[in-house]
Amino acid sequence: MDTHELKFLLKLLGCSNYRSSLSSSTFKSFEGKEKICKSLSARNLIDFSHEIASIKILPPGEALLNTETQELPLNNNELKVLKKISNASETITPSKINIKSLKSQQRDAILQNLYEKGLIEVETKIKKINAEVWLTEHGIEYLRDRYIPEGNAIVSLELLKNYLQFIRKFLPSQPEPLSTPEHTNGGGAVVTIVNLTDQEILHTIKNLEREVGTDNGLPIFHLREKLQPFLSEEELDRALFRLEEADEIKLRKLVEPKDYTQDKMDDEIPQSKENSLLYITVRRLG
Repeated sequence: MDTHELKFLLKLLGCSNYRSSLSSSTFKSFEGKEKICKSLSARNLIDFSHEIASIKILPPGEALLNTETQELPLNNNELKVLKKISNASETITPSKINIKSLKSQQRDAILQNLYEKGLIEVETKIKKINAEVWLTEHGIEYLRDRYIPEGNAIVSLELLKNYLQFIRKFLPSQPEPLSTPEHTNGGGAVVTIVNLTDQEILHTIKNLEREVGTDNGLPIFHLREKLQPFLSEEELDRALFRLEEADEIKLRKLVEPKDYTQDKMDDEIPQSKENSLLYITVRRLG
């Protein structure tokens, strides 16, 4: 994304619930807001309040108007609106559909109904009055998990603060150590014990997938190396089995032993001599 789009998103991160009026002072400094919104919306990073810009009748709508039967699936006002659209040369704007008995809100509701029935085609635009813009769920996931800045850009500390506060909302709560590693005069050391939740382990798996670039097939030794200071082998195995039962991950067996050294293979979860679990696959929605 370009710098203007990035700054727009960072501004949105500073708004309550990542939602704002497009005419608010937050976006006052942006030129070409509509172009930025359309570009970000096309990638499903944001959404905004829409209104109908133009309407065109479709063949099913024309066919319905030419039907001679008295029992049509439209009421009288809907038929009037459809005829107005049909009489236009190509497209027509909502403001040109003047029917005395209809208020603008009623007309817009009829247009929506005709569109849902497949009788008309509509082109939308950003709403002129009281338009709102908001971050989509996809936009939240993209900025949290996948966005990697590239190139050069000047970003204010205020925008950086918005991004840091956004990221911190998704960080796991700080695990409370039961003791800290401190070497005593006698040469011994106090063992550090940290309580990691299953969801924190799942989050670590997802992060390691991106770091290692394993394309959703993470060898288990990467996870053991990452969590070795915090969890024993048995504790991690039990956590992985719980995540598999919860349908969050799937454990897969080793297929090509020649690809791994013996010490890496020792990190497997033993099931039987012929069937050991080495890969972690995160289950995806959709």
